[in-house]
Amino acid sequence: MAASGRSREERWSLAGKTALVTGGSKGIGRAIVEELAGFGVRVHTCARSDADLQECLRRWGADARLARVTASACDVAVRGDRERLVARAREELGGRLDILVNNAGQTMFRAATETTAEDYARLMATNLESSFHLAQLAHPLLLEAVAAASGGDASTSCIVNISSIGGFVSYPTLSVYSATKGAMNQLTRSLAVEWAKDKVRVNCVAPGGVRTDIANSSGLKLDPEVSLKLAEAEMARVPMHRIGEPEEIASLVAFLCMPAASYITGQVICADGGRTIAA
Repeated sequence: MAASGRSREERWSLAGKTALVTGGSKGIGRAIVEELAGFGVRVHTCARSDADLQECLRRWGADARLARVTASACDVAVRGDRERLVARAREELGGRLDILVNNAGQTMFRAATETTAEDYARLMATNLESSFHLAQLAHPLLLEAVAAASGGDASTSCIVNISSIGGFVSYPTLSVYSATKGAMNQLTRSLAVEWAKDKVRVNCVAPGGVRTDIANSSGLKLDPEVSLKLAEAEMARVPMHRIGEPEEIASLVAFLCMPAASYITGQVICADGGRTIAA
């Protein structure tokens, strides 16, 4: 059943769905967890730091909309951790998975000539390999959700990858990070074509500058004045002249998971205040 065969309320609802969101303890990931849970989705999430997860669970537990969120520690760069994560999510979500959001990622500011083999391998494993492998692991569960749905409609199961405008525009010292995001964009398109027959939609959101601490967590330490000047220079190239908020990315992710988006697949959507279209 296409979205046109549903009521308006059904097209814009995620009630009763289940989701696995990686990297959900901070920034965009946390906003996605909270947005989906607010729409009635049962969410399982993960992060490398169990302490960060426990703090989130305590905070979420005080909100009736978020109290059903579950979490487990996982380093998505590690194959065994990914396998355990999906097994745990299946257990926590009652054997059903409707939505996979590949959000976890790391950045690295380093000149190409100074990038080590270890640096390269870590970023590739965290940002790209994890997205591919988690999609592989989730695929049987997404198919089960399709089969369980009434009529097996095409909007039942979906994957949303979180990329970056770094996959479209070039920044100094971000060559490896940008390569992982460009590859994620193409992985999105390829899986969308391959899995359309399975009624699994695959899309990607590519944020521009968003108010998170990903730069600080990369290990880069900048003088506050230098950091401010860099931010001002970047914002000058954004037509909306401001940085994005995590909730603005999360709302787009939620839309792509809804039946209202049932005819959208294989798309990489930039949420960047117009940065990638500005001269």
